[in-house]
Amino acid sequence: MKMIVGLGNPGKKYDRTRHNVGFMVVDELSFRYQTPWKKSKFNGMTSSIVVNGEKMLLVKPLTFMNLSGECVRPLMDYYDIPVEDVLIVYDDLDLPTGKIRLRQKGSAGGHNGMKSLIQHLKTQEFNRIRVGVDRPVNGDIINYVLGDFPKSEQADIIEAIQKSADAVEAWSNKSFTEVMNQFN
Repeated sequence: MKMIVGLGNPGKKYDRTRHNVGFMVVDELSFRYQTPWKKSKFNGMTSSIVVNGEKMLLVKPLTFMNLSGECVRPLMDYYDIPVEDVLIVYDDLDLPTGKIRLRQKGSAGGHNGMKSLIQHLKTQEFNRIRVGVDRPVNGDIINYVLGDFPKSEQADIIEAIQKSADAVEAWSNKSFTEVMNQFN
């Protein structure tokens, strides 16, 4: 089984914010396969899909972004999922809105959700899809990432969510390196 983790913050007030683009991607996959979300005992929501015969556990940590690793590590241990079968989807300020970038390793790059994951997984080497949300012009990062996408960016972010979900589906029967070559 593979685990796809979308990073975000729980609660209606964060639903459509830049910081919740990871949640949006796993929600798209849950919608495509018409699978319900269930509360897990590890402070997260989970949903299971099967893509090309590959079972995938979709995860939305409910720990808030900065503590994401507190949900992910126990789920990995419970389901005996090795780190190479984990994929993290999250927002990235260093990419233009709507651009996606797949990587197999890297630093947190200042992203607190990724810092938590690196701390709890004890490695920087895990698969990830970075979804671009761009940087704020005025430098107010906190209010920016917790703000909604303006109408002018809606089409780009919807396309990025679709493309990210497509990449997850491709990972069901290809190596992550092949998926990176296809989607980067």
